[in-house]
Amino acid sequence: MTDRAYVPSESVAVALGATDVAGALSASGTEVMRTGSRGLLWAEPMIEIEHDGRRTAYGPVGADDVDRLDACELGTVDDLLAGQRRVIFGNCGAYEPTDLGAYRAHGGFSTPEADPQSVIDQVKIAGLRGYGGAGFPAGRKWQTAADTPADQKYVVANADEGDSGTFADRLIMEGDPFLLIEGMKIAGHAIGATRGVIYLRSEYPVAVEVLAEALANARADSILGDDFEIDLFIGAGAYICGEATSLLESLEGKRGEVRVKPPPMAVKGLYGKPTVVNNVMTLCAVPWIMRHGGAAYAELGVGPSTGTMPFQLGGNVKRGGLYELEFGVTLGELVEHWGGGTRSGRPVRAVQVGGPLGAYLTPAHFDVPMTYEALREIGADIGHGGVVVFDDTVDMAEQARYAFEFCIEESCGKCTPCRIGSVRGEELVQQIIDGGGADRFELLDDLCAVMEGSSMCAMGSMTPKPVRSALEHFPEDFGLPAEGR
Repeated sequence: MTDRAYVPSESVAVALGATDVAGALSASGTEVMRTGSRGLLWAEPMIEIEHDGRRTAYGPVGADDVDRLDACELGTVDDLLAGQRRVIFGNCGAYEPTDLGAYRAHGGFSTPEADPQSVIDQVKIAGLRGYGGAGFPAGRKWQTAADTPADQKYVVANADEGDSGTFADRLIMEGDPFLLIEGMKIAGHAIGATRGVIYLRSEYPVAVEVLAEALANARADSILGDDFEIDLFIGAGAYICGEATSLLESLEGKRGEVRVKPPPMAVKGLYGKPTVVNNVMTLCAVPWIMRHGGAAYAELGVGPSTGTMPFQLGGNVKRGGLYELEFGVTLGELVEHWGGGTRSGRPVRAVQVGGPLGAYLTPAHFDVPMTYEALREIGADIGHGGVVVFDDTVDMAEQARYAFEFCIEESCGKCTPCRIGSVRGEELVQQIIDGGGADRFELLDDLCAVMEGSSMCAMGSMTPKPVRSALEHFPEDFGLPAEGR
């Protein structure tokens, strides 16, 4: 075997034995390049063999499979990714992550520097929204920061990806880190910032290593330096620090607690200076927008939900992984077509969309398009694009109890509705599971209303969402008639 092999150095692939596979390939005389992942986690370790410029994928591959790869053949990489619209992940897995020359050869850092306002205008035309969950228009945030006079401004990449079932940020940081660096540099130019910070969760050690090397290479090439510099900050692992104001508190060396707003962070953010805090995916979409134009990005998606979403399929699903698709794909297409249904082979019963504080949906919602607007109409949110599948063995009362338990563990504790409400909520759901009376449901309803209406941030206000949706769609699991209470 003399062709070049591409083997992921991404966390999941490595955990499944990719490094042993790379060693076996090298021992057989094959040239091996370590890359990021294509996101098809169900096939990891998935290797690619390049012959005459064409790559064929094989997976899952173990070290003992190297001499009989034909048994693991999946087809060409292009065929495997067909049907996706890879705006952000187009080059992830194509080359060694910290190879700046390879990034440039694939179009990186090729956009001529434009007037700051024209950059913001293109982001506005694109309709780019924050991928962190709220979906706030990025152009409006950038404009506010640009219009606020200050002697120092900041761009902060929120890489504290803590939602269960989400891993898009990790995949791009481990596989294509220069894309994030370029997006942050463009954002800094647009708002007049000279400093950037990547707030990275400590649970991502591979991303820490890759980003540190990529940043060093960018400095050596003068991409970073006098006009714009980026620091890498490792968080302590608090889920609440994914909330932007808590993140800023942590960056300033304080306890990670939410801040009272207004003023917005774009006016008074890090160290009291105008700060743009964007999710990793948001910043990674910007280079494509600047190369192709905001109008081209706006043509993707549906209505105000423009562009693409890197959907992350997890849980009890046959083909778990990341699939970057245009907004508007239906929930059923995601679960059944892209995910292949449940891994267990049993019927799908519930799908949680938008992280651990997202709503539980049912197969009756499979025709709902995955857009901000359509999901909100049915009481759900798209969040960071996480989609977790459950088969018909799931106990939805236990899932509702877990929502409160999660809030107990992860609340910053600053406001009473979240800090105390989560404790009382878990108690009430447990009492219901144990056979409590109708008054338990009334108290739970009142408690959820208080948390929704008076919590300081989304942690407390969204915790009732999985609870209410579980009660609405699966009342029988709470001892109620199937038609509801």
